[in-house]
Amino acid sequence: MSSQAKTQHNNILLAILGFIAVVVVVGLLGFFLLGRSPEIIQGEVEVSEYRISSKVPGRILELRVKEGDYVHVGDTLAILDAPEVQAKKTQAQSAQDAAAAMSDMAQAGARQEQVSGAYQLWQQAKAGLEIAQKTYDRVQRLYDEGVMTAQKRDEAFANFKALQAQEKAAKSQYDMAVNGARQQEKRAAQAQVNRARGAVQEVQSYIRETVQISNVEGEVSSIYPKVGELIGTGSPIMSISVMSDLWGTFNVREDKLKGLKVGDTFTAFVPAFNKELKMKVFYIKDEGSYAVWKATKANGQYDLKTFEVKARPEDVFEGLRPGMTLIVKE
Repeated sequence: MSSQAKTQHNNILLAILGFIAVVVVVGLLGFFLLGRSPEIIQGEVEVSEYRISSKVPGRILELRVKEGDYVHVGDTLAILDAPEVQAKKTQAQSAQDAAAAMSDMAQAGARQEQVSGAYQLWQQAKAGLEIAQKTYDRVQRLYDEGVMTAQKRDEAFANFKALQAQEKAAKSQYDMAVNGARQQEKRAAQAQVNRARGAVQEVQSYIRETVQISNVEGEVSSIYPKVGELIGTGSPIMSISVMSDLWGTFNVREDKLKGLKVGDTFTAFVPAFNKELKMKVFYIKDEGSYAVWKATKANGQYDLKTFEVKARPEDVFEGLRPGMTLIVKE
């Protein structure tokens, strides 16, 4: 073998050895560097949201706030125009007035002229009854003395009984005029008033819905319609983020839970502030099974479920906002 061939052969061996050395070095570096890097669990900050919506359809007349504004309980958020509700209020108020008038009439009873007329008829019937009774008594005495026939006595007695019944009827008419309507009629009239009053109250509640008031304290995160647009019943107008109710949500594989339970605390890193945050778990729940899940596995394999873990900051963290990233290192 010539010296040139030996030199070429040695160069090939050196190249092979050099390649092997590079592979070994890279493998060792990957083992010591990459193998030591801790696994991380990434989560996200979430917040409670309160949606503002109306019970009645209408047109957005005015928006008193804009996205990003911080609102307090009792602040006016939006004003709606609902002319149909005002029309229903007029109808309900008129029905209530009519029912109240009917109830007053039932409670007050008959008019004074009606009472006076019934009284005069009663007095007239009483006078007729007195004459009929005297006539009957006189005829009875004559009959007892034998100078009056039985037929005349019976006619006088029948006339007396007829006028007696007429007097009772006139007396009942007078009593009814004095007492007014029956108790059942009075209760029915009052029930109509209560029903009409309830309708008015219902319309009043709808009118209150045309002015949307905040029931929570927080930040306006979204406004959906614009001024002048129509909204339907229950349509959301805006969303308010309750900034005092923040938490972090993490999706954790069950073999990474390591016995984590509700009430435990851990430390999370907030990249937005380059700070750590101590959090306390208040919710753990599996995220359900999927169609690919199998009941049996070969070679000792098994499926691992993912659990949703929620935790709240233990201390106030100024500036923390929904959507920010949270990192938990093992």
